[in-house]
Amino acid sequence: MIPILGFNANPMLINDFIKKYRSLSLLLTFLSYSAYSEALNERWYQERWCEQNNGQAEVVLDDGTRCDCITSNFAVEVDFARKWAESIGQSLHYSRMTGKSAGILLIITDANDDRYIHRLIESIHYHNLPIQVWVAWEKHGQIVVKKEI
Repeated sequence: MIPILGFNANPMLINDFIKKYRSLSLLLTFLSYSAYSEALNERWYQERWCEQNNGQAEVVLDDGTRCDCITSNFAVEVDFARKWAESIGQSLHYSRMTGKSAGILLIITDANDDRYIHRLIESIHYHNLPIQVWVAWEKHGQIVVKKEI
């Protein structure tokens, strides 16, 4: 017997408890990591934004490309902030293919992503591009969206 917190405990019971606790701890760690990873996944944002805007996700267009979300008014490219430049071309292409207005949902994951938002907006203004921009981030398991331009 091993004294624990003022009483004696059987070493076998302690080992069983530790094994069960480790398994539970690993499970909880995995679940929290999975939830965190999911929040950082482009598809997580795409599905939520598209649903909130009554859109259709992952629409295959006539040329075989996939538009992230099509709403009644917009063909939207969803991308992480660091891919701001790519999102311009893709959104314009989806707009041409669908006849809908171009849109970009830019995902930010940290404070440093501000520079990408500014680059995107400045490029759109400079070239007078017809693109609507929304910026999205995750907060407490929910998507938060701000309309930029």
